[in-house]
Amino acid sequence: MILSTLAAATGDVGMAAGHIRYVDLGLDPVALNLGFFQLKWYSLAYITGILAGWWYLLKLLDQPGAPMARRHADDFVFYATLGIILGGRLGYAIFYAPEMFANPIKILRLWDGGMSFHGGMVGLILGIWWLARKHGLRALRVADYVTCVAPIGQFLGRVANFVNGELWGKPSDAPWAVVFPRTVPGGLDPARHPSQLYEALGEGLILFLILAFLFWRTDARYKPGFLLGTGMAGFGVARFIIEFWREPDAQLVEFAQATGLHMGQWLTLPMIAIGIYLMVTSKRRRVRVEPIAGSESVA
Repeated sequence: MILSTLAAATGDVGMAAGHIRYVDLGLDPVALNLGFFQLKWYSLAYITGILAGWWYLLKLLDQPGAPMARRHADDFVFYATLGIILGGRLGYAIFYAPEMFANPIKILRLWDGGMSFHGGMVGLILGIWWLARKHGLRALRVADYVTCVAPIGQFLGRVANFVNGELWGKPSDAPWAVVFPRTVPGGLDPARHPSQLYEALGEGLILFLILAFLFWRTDARYKPGFLLGTGMAGFGVARFIIEFWREPDAQLVEFAQATGLHMGQWLTLPMIAIGIYLMVTSKRRRVRVEPIAGSESVA
């Protein structure tokens, strides 16, 4: 099996002695507790990600050749928030917890946790499509700009997962491995890869820097679909690799054992393929760009 082979190659033995203990880090899933109201870090990550992404998107739109005006970005924040939350939750129910549909009220219990990036991405794409249709914008170019913003939310979300002590990785003897509580029923918790931080780094920070370089230092934004393709392929590759060090969801362990890959890895394969296609074909879509916001036209 692919998973077991790679795990063996990396020397994951699951020893807990001498490793970082999660309980010693003083982390609490609740950022603010007023008794009658609790603000959790995961919710705060979503709020901060949306606000920071909005601010950065406006900075991108100030550059020549922007595909939409600032007023469009203000509308888009609402559509994006709705799409990410609804899509992420429905995607989690479809791909990771289909038993939720037997009791649909569980799907609405966002505070219980469980969001799918792939579902959120679909919701975000629908938000872009609706905005473009409503205002007569080029959806592919709008998606390029939004892609440059998306890793901000991914980074914050994965850091929040670490703070919550959830979605931990496979047992490991690496010196930076973390002993998360209650990872095995009735046994000694092994040290594990902090895969949440791996994802925050690979799918968040590194991908953000790559897209920022392409936007600010190259002409990538004038090739419709190139930045979107880079984001999709880059995220897909990062997630596919990191999943080898991540523990599959409890209800999908048998699926991973039977197929040799996690559900998250299977879902990244079409993303990588579509991303590469968009990158390869982007040059033929390059046309004279008439800015909706900005100054001069860019050929």
